Amino acid sequence: MNEMALLARRVALLEAEVAVRRVAMRYFRLCDTLGPETPFDELGDLFAADAVWEGRGRYRKAFGRHEGRDAIVAMLASYADPPHFALNAHYLSSEVIEVTGDDRATAGWMMLQVSTYRDGRSDLRSAALTLDFQRQDGVWRIARFVTENIFSRDVGPWNDEAPISVPDASE
Repeated sequence: MNEMALLARRVALLEAEVAVRRVAMRYFRLCDTLGPETPFDELGDLFAADAVWEGRGRYRKAFGRHEGRDAIVAMLASYADPPHFALNAHYLSSEVIEVTGDDRATAGWMMLQVSTYRDGRSDLRSAALTLDFQRQDGVWRIARFVTENIFSRDVGPWNDEAPISVPDASE
């Protein structure tokens, strides 16, 4: 492979990694704001038509397995109206993305999720995420989404109206 072809290949791999990351981050951003105004058509477009979304370990019983874009969107929509979350935030770290071909990639993250539910309960959860992606018609989509619980812990409310501590300017 000549130098220009090698450089083009390296750029294509970097562009694929960025595209995969953007798909995953858009998914979690939409999940953080699930509600009646959620653009479920956009959420669905993040998944391949025959995608699989599944929970493992403790999450298998809680979330189950959903096959196909429509089933995945229906599951996610069940959290939207009325909104299940009063506050929901996903934090991802320990990213690994491997582009395994021109139209395939696999990625993994460690996730930390803080949630307060409409009933007032709050919890902190961590999960290992493994996502497979495929490019269809030039667009990267999630082909398989696997979430496996590492821990879950009930906590007090995440947010309160207490003043935010700042230095006193008069001192």
